[in-house]
Amino acid sequence: MIPRERIRNIGISAHIDSGKTTLSERILFYTGRIHAIEEVRGGGKGATMDFMPEEKLHGITITAAATTCQWHDTQINLIDTPGHVDFTIEVERALRVLDGAVMVLCAVAGVQSQSITVDRQMKRYHVPRLAFINKMDRMGANPFRVVQAMRDRLQLNAVLLQYPIGNENQFQGVIDLVEMTAHYYEGENGENWVKKTIPQTLVDEAQQAREKLLDALSLFSEPMTQMLLAGEEIPPALIWQTIRQATISLELTPVLLGSAFKNKGVQNLLDAIALYLPSPLDRDWRRENNIDNRLVALAFKLTVESFGQLTYTRIYSGTLKPGDTVYNSRTGQRVQIGRLVRMHANKREEVKVAVAGDIVALLGVDCASGDTLCTGEPLVSLEKMFVPEPVITLAITPKKQEDSDRLSKALNRFQREDPTFRVSIDPESGTTLISGMGELHLEIYIERIQREYNAEVYVGTPAVAYRETIGQKATFDYRLKKQSGGSGQYAHVSGWIEPTDELFVFDNRVVGGAIPKEYIPGCEKGFREALQAGVLEGYPVTGVKVVLAGGSYHSVDSSELAFRSAAHQALEDAIKKAKPYILEPIMLVEVETPNEFMGRVQGDLSSRRGLLLGSETMQGYSVIRAEVPLVQMFGYSTELRSLTSGMATFTMEFACYKQTPMKDDR
Repeated sequence: MIPRERIRNIGISAHIDSGKTTLSERILFYTGRIHAIEEVRGGGKGATMDFMPEEKLHGITITAAATTCQWHDTQINLIDTPGHVDFTIEVERALRVLDGAVMVLCAVAGVQSQSITVDRQMKRYHVPRLAFINKMDRMGANPFRVVQAMRDRLQLNAVLLQYPIGNENQFQGVIDLVEMTAHYYEGENGENWVKKTIPQTLVDEAQQAREKLLDALSLFSEPMTQMLLAGEEIPPALIWQTIRQATISLELTPVLLGSAFKNKGVQNLLDAIALYLPSPLDRDWRRENNIDNRLVALAFKLTVESFGQLTYTRIYSGTLKPGDTVYNSRTGQRVQIGRLVRMHANKREEVKVAVAGDIVALLGVDCASGDTLCTGEPLVSLEKMFVPEPVITLAITPKKQEDSDRLSKALNRFQREDPTFRVSIDPESGTTLISGMGELHLEIYIERIQREYNAEVYVGTPAVAYRETIGQKATFDYRLKKQSGGSGQYAHVSGWIEPTDELFVFDNRVVGGAIPKEYIPGCEKGFREALQAGVLEGYPVTGVKVVLAGGSYHSVDSSELAFRSAAHQALEDAIKKAKPYILEPIMLVEVETPNEFMGRVQGDLSSRRGLLLGSETMQGYSVIRAEVPLVQMFGYSTELRSLTSGMATFTMEFACYKQTPMKDDR
């Protein structure tokens, strides 16, 4: 068994098209996990980690794929995550359970919109990371500009550990600033990793870069500071130790360079993963939470297959074996563990025992994503992951009667697997509605409904997920009193509502038994039900704090149901007095266009009620950032191609909700 200190649980995350999956493929090749390199787009079998037909068709990663490989004496449990923002939940739940990460950045485009989202996710779960500046062989590559953008836009203490040998199409390798050696990658697939002396023309530049590195590291090491002041040579072991400690404490982001597609720099990254990223022992969950060695594990992702459910699980404490009985802390139910497997993309390898730090999959276990599995008393519940709210909705209808059951099975499965995919019924038309993170997100699920379940559906036009909220404080004082023979219904609630930045806050300030404690949950349920449909156009209500201050009850006629009904009506009445208004989802749009089309693109974004946030001009092209209402962005890809002769690209992700203008102007 591999010692815990030699295990690295890492994820690879980045903006779309930064080369994550290409990098993952090289990592698997150089570690001997695969014996031939396949490309994301190339007409072959496709990259190992992109195994879904939709991934091969669209040329993007859709679902996070896990694998395990060995680099010298270090075991690397790797999760390759999607870059497209529509599938951000895959990144979210991977980072929730990982100990470290590699953030991939394009040497040309640098910090992009999804880079900012990934950075926010890494910070949310306190995940130490390395940065790998990829595509150093591309025209316009500038790693120094990318490092500066990491500092300015991400507020990271980014420090280069390498210096490039050549640039753009002249990129040949890197200089290791710790050992001061030049690294080259020879052979058909760069498998021959050769270390040589630094080219004479680069000695001075490399020495200056090393001095910058040591200066930055000296802030984290008193011995290094003393040695620098004394003019002594710093031993590599001290540099490695200092980088590792500062990385794990989130005070430093080491930056490496390379070109995954051209097979350059990947072996150095593997060394850096082993040297600098934490092991499970460095992020010892038991020590932080004062838990003994009993089992504590988090089910962070699940897929439903023909044989049953496959549950991806991170073991935080204790051991797990086939046949063990554990408890689901959310439901309190006993769970029998069947088979354990280690995943290699969509292939499985049997595991006899899983210990703290392992990431394995359980077969046939019935639980939900985010559930904690544990043994012993008291039951432990781990912090759940952040799940963003859907912003777009489609109506779907089965084409034939026989498609109806298949559609229902597909929707039930996808809802279980993906917390950002929601299914509801339109109360007026009875139509099935599916909601998700974007047009591509829902398009992929419709393709899967047709391919995996052979169900044909009609698809309606996209609809925006509007919300309603309130503009001011308002009071409520509502008394429910019904008498119709026998026991009646009586409930009285009073208090106020006010705007809040959170989705919903319930504040119980009832004192003196004005409302018995057993009826308070009923009140909260009633308030929550009232928020499901607003008073303006029936959209869900958000951003409301409800303060229940008092009320009264009847010893015979009061019940939880009566207080639930009273609370529901009281909140509806209060919302009408609180100056309600409608919110619309605003998207952060980033357009990359040749310079000659910049004015056209900016004008078009402005005409869509877009707020221009700024632009950045690089060699021959510009990056324009804007906030634009989602309702104005449907069909934008076609319009952008028309405006720029097909030469511009764009990405879009949810930014925030803002007050919508009058209905006619939407």
